[in-house]
Parts: sequence; C-alpha cells; structure tokens
Amino acid sequence: MTILLGADHRGFHLKEKIKPWLIEQGHQVIDVGNTELDPEDDYPVISFALADALVSTEEKTLGVLLCGSGVGAAIAANKVAGIRCGLGYTTEQVESARHDDEMNILALAADYISEEVAKELITTFIATEVSDEPRHLRRIEQIKQRE
Repeated sequence: MTILLGADHRGFHLKEKIKPWLIEQGHQVIDVGNTELDPEDDYPVISFALADALVSTEEKTLGVLLCGSGVGAAIAANKVAGIRCGLGYTTEQVESARHDDEMNILALAADYISEEVAKELITTFIATEVSDEPRHLRRIEQIKQRE
C-alpha cells in the first residue's frame, strides 16, 4: 500500500522514526514534508499538501499526519473535499473510524504518544477494511453530498 506521510516540526521526529518502519513493512512511503526540521513551519501547509496528494491519486493510498496535538492537522486536512481525517488515540477507535467512517487520513498527536503507540495505531489503520454496510455507506454519501 502507498502511505503518504507528513508532519510539522512537532511531529517531525516521530515521522522520521515511522518512515523506515513503514518501508520495512513493505509499504511505499511518500513523504510530503516537512523533509527537514523547521521550527517555523505550519501544520496547515503540510496537511493541505498531504490531503491534496491523497485525493489526486487513484490507487489505494492512505495518509498519516503528525503534529503536536494532531487536532490542527486534522482540521486542516478536512478542509479538502474527499478527505476524512480523524485523530487516532486507541486502536479500537482507529479501527472504528476506518471501518465505519472510511477515514483516509490518520492524524496523530506526536506530543502525547510514543513511537510504539504510533506504530500500533498505524498498523490498525492500514489493516482495517472499510465497511460496505448500507448504514455506513449512506452516511459517507451524506458527507460527500455536503462537500
């Protein structure tokens, strides 16, 4: 699977640890930035770049965004039509968000989780299939209509 990976300065170090691990897992990783630590970078720029790249691809691709709280990155990414970005905090919640809500970008709070927790959340995100249950499809369609 192709994984788009992005982080601002607060998520940069965790992103750099996650990137080789994802490659070792057999995923193609596209790092949308930031590619070097820049204390002055802004999470919206990274979030928009990742979200725009995700909606422009036709292959099976998911995104992972990291910022300090994860919230700012998620808010910014969700401004792009076709994006359903959610903040992940437990494997159960990530599984539910991916399965029921077709979450396509996982936002992580780099200031509050360890590398191991990040890996667990990402593993769950990638492994979870999207539901084809009518009630879930109906709700996703309602979101698409609003966009």
